[in-house]
Amino acid sequence: MEESNQPISVLLIDDHTLFRSGIRSLLQRHPEFDVVGEAADGVEGIKRAKQLKPQVVLLDLNMPGMSGLETLQLLLQDCPDSAIVMLTVSEDAQDLAAALKAGASGYLLKNIDTDYLTRAVRRAAAGETVVAEAMTSKLVAQLQAGTRPAEPASDLDRLTPREKEILDCLARGESNKVIARSLDLSESTVKIHVQNVLKKLNLSSRVQAAVFAVEHRRAQQG
Repeated sequence: MEESNQPISVLLIDDHTLFRSGIRSLLQRHPEFDVVGEAADGVEGIKRAKQLKPQVVLLDLNMPGMSGLETLQLLLQDCPDSAIVMLTVSEDAQDLAAALKAGASGYLLKNIDTDYLTRAVRRAAAGETVVAEAMTSKLVAQLQAGTRPAEPASDLDRLTPREKEILDCLARGESNKVIARSLDLSESTVKIHVQNVLKKLNLSSRVQAAVFAVEHRRAQQG
C-alpha cells in the first residue's frame, strides 16, 4: 500500500454498543486512525462498508442474525479492498481457522491491549495478516492434531541456522519477546530474523510460518 498522510479509515461492526464506543475512543486518541462508522449487525455493517469503503473493518464473530463469518464473506465480495479483521472473545482454534480460510485479514481477541490493537490495525491496513499471539499456538496445536490447510511451496534450505531456530520458535507460537529471551537476542534482532524468514519462505505472516514449520516437520517424519 502506498504511503499516505491520510488517516487509516476504520469501520466497527459489533452488536455491543459499549464495546464499539470503547474501541472508537481508543482508536481516535491516535490521529493516524479515523473511525468512519459503526454498525450493530452484519446487514447494517455491509451497507455501511459499501458506502464508506474503509481500509480496515473490525468485525465481531458472534452476532445475532447474520454471523460474523457470513458477514465476512459478503464484505469480501462487496469491499475487496478492505482488510477485514475479526475482533472476538472466541479463543477456539476452529473459529480462527474458519475465519482465515474464509479470507479474514486477521483474528484478534477482545482482551488485547491498546498498543497491540493499534499496531494490528496499522499492519492490517498495510496488507499484513494479524493474529493474536495467544491464538497462534492454538492453531499450531490443531495442525499437529491433523488439520492440514494448503501451504505455499518454500525452500527451507535458504534459511540460516539462526533463522531455522527462529522458525522453530514461531512453530511453538512464541512471541518476539519470548524468542528474544530464549535465544539471548534483542527483540529488534528477532524482528529482523522473523522478517527474513518470511521473505525467504515467501510467506506473509508468522502464522503461515508456524503452519509451514509444522507441515515440514510432519513431512520429514512421514
